[in-house]
Amino acid sequence: MNYLDFEKPLAEIEGKAEELRALARGNTEMDVEAEAKALDKKAQDLLKDLYKSLTPWRKCQVARHPDRPHCRDYINALFTEYTPLAGDRNFADDHAVMGGLARFNDQPVVVIGHEKGNDTKSRIEHNFGMARPEGYRKAVRLMDMADRFGLPVITLVDTPGAYPGKGAEERGQSEAIARSTQKCLEIGVPLISVIIGEGGSGGAVAFATADQLAMLEHSIYSVISPEGCASILWKDAERMREAAEALRLTAQDLEKLGVCDRIIPEPMGGAQRDKAATIAAVGQAIDAMLRKHKDMDRKKLIAARRKKYLDLGAKGLAA
Repeated sequence: MNYLDFEKPLAEIEGKAEELRALARGNTEMDVEAEAKALDKKAQDLLKDLYKSLTPWRKCQVARHPDRPHCRDYINALFTEYTPLAGDRNFADDHAVMGGLARFNDQPVVVIGHEKGNDTKSRIEHNFGMARPEGYRKAVRLMDMADRFGLPVITLVDTPGAYPGKGAEERGQSEAIARSTQKCLEIGVPLISVIIGEGGSGGAVAFATADQLAMLEHSIYSVISPEGCASILWKDAERMREAAEALRLTAQDLEKLGVCDRIIPEPMGGAQRDKAATIAAVGQAIDAMLRKHKDMDRKKLIAARRKKYLDLGAKGLAA
């Protein structure tokens, strides 16, 4: 278990309980179960206290937790007959974006998502979930195909933002993001998006301009990271806690603003403490959102999606 900074007291208690049990395994005459259970209860109570009222900055930390389930985990658990499709038919295949044909509850769909990786090697391979232009152009290609064959699109968003490197800018990063966002608004099939961790900047908007947007309870969605915001506004990245408060980037804030349509509960302590339960909850939410748009006429679907985003500003001001 990887513990966040604010979870250090919890780490000490759970560590002591594990040490007692380890000692008992080496000495059959020791009976430490009662003491270990008392520590377990103390740890559970502390976990509830820590998570009952997380600050926006702590939610950022939880959303970025390395042990949270990633896009590949959701695809492996929720989708069958997944057939990955690679490349943008123009430059290269971007491993930060994965997608392809699959079945969800036996319904043919196209699934697209950001993949961060789960260890050093895979994180480097997937560029920490930061897509280059070819990643967004691959997504556009897949959405075009979904529209042509009448397949719903499901996107799983987990990115700190689009890759800001020199090569990405030379290959038209901003144009690729804009085209992907435009394609989200144009397709005449249901488009469902779930923010499973971090939804950063235009890199997230390019996948999340959907009919229905769901967010996991401790995920975040923002135009910029708190560190980036603090660096620009105050020339001091250490004021990220203040920036996180001002950005209103939590699922709870965004639901009030009308940006988020549904909040998916996480297990106590975050998605990383019970991946199977989190993935199951996301699957149920996707199913419910797909059913809502299943029989909508193509023109009505596109018109309703456009209206949703045109109305966002007015609802935000009211909130």
